Amino acid sequence: MADGRTGLVVALQANYCWVELDEPGPGDCRRLLCTRRTRLSKTGQTICVGDRVQVDGIDWAAARGAVAQRLPRHSLLQRPAVANVSRVVVVVSLAEPPLDPDQLTRFLITAEATGQPVLLVLSKADRLPQEIVALWCGRLRCWGYEPLVTSAQRGLGLEQLRAELGRPGIAVLCGPSGVGKSSLLNGLRPDLQLRVAAVSGRLQRGRHTTRHVELFAVAPGALLADTPGFNRPQLPGDPAALALLFPELRQRLGEARCLYADCLHLGEPGCAVGSDWDRYGLYSRCLADLQEEQAGFRRTGPGAIDAGRDDEAGLRRRGDRLEPRLAPAWRQPSRRRQRQRLSSPDLADSDHP
Repeated sequence: MADGRTGLVVALQANYCWVELDEPGPGDCRRLLCTRRTRLSKTGQTICVGDRVQVDGIDWAAARGAVAQRLPRHSLLQRPAVANVSRVVVVVSLAEPPLDPDQLTRFLITAEATGQPVLLVLSKADRLPQEIVALWCGRLRCWGYEPLVTSAQRGLGLEQLRAELGRPGIAVLCGPSGVGKSSLLNGLRPDLQLRVAAVSGRLQRGRHTTRHVELFAVAPGALLADTPGFNRPQLPGDPAALALLFPELRQRLGEARCLYADCLHLGEPGCAVGSDWDRYGLYSRCLADLQEEQAGFRRTGPGAIDAGRDDEAGLRRRGDRLEPRLAPAWRQPSRRRQRQRLSSPDLADSDHP
């Protein structure tokens, strides 16, 4: 049956996506399990949770259809991939696992790169003395954020979080594994009963309980995306634009201007930023990582010259990394060479003078 509708992608699972229709179909059908038309891939149109799409080829009896077109986006969070985001909520725990400033900075950079408002949530606040919690809050205010302190177990901060997330649009919960994102969502929507797990006692790392991105309604017109946790976000963007992803640097650069337009704010002559700010070391490390990634792309990316040639003596390139070359005596003979030895005694004898 040919029938076209528009809707919102609310979940992705394997090669399928769930689409919530703007208007229900026959039998009050509101959600369809959809495949994606091949032409989407051919035109480079990826489909993410949060995308608005057009669906055709609908089988109302089976609640199935096919995504034919992706409508324009206004924003995209790269990892986790969520489109049309209007607010990014970065969740980190104060304990179990402990807060890591470097890891938190990378999540905040990823969130800032969307250009959308960022809310910082500190979970598991009941597991640390209030004096330590206050110290963390003071430090994070110096970074340019007003953190929201929460505890899903005691219900601390949940009403304030519900008010923050109740605004129309799509908000995304992102953060490391095990920080309590699903627990907070269960506190906001007890009917969801999302699976949670304890943190590994030996490694103090979270266990992955959320396996895919899915949107949940928290208020009329307000959707919240629960996302799988990961521990090492990839830094986005150009090294020259990294400073603008740090709120405290944006403030300083708004008040004064560096002498040179290409200043990287690492103590260059005429730099208006200086090094007397808390995240200077973290910024320097992120900048160095971005520069290293960019240099590696120039060696191995499109247009690279002799990318397969050894970069240094005794090394060979494997993809985007260098590996040591083994001495001939330690190399494994190839299968072709072994077959040649078995079929030609003269060749086998030549290997052993």
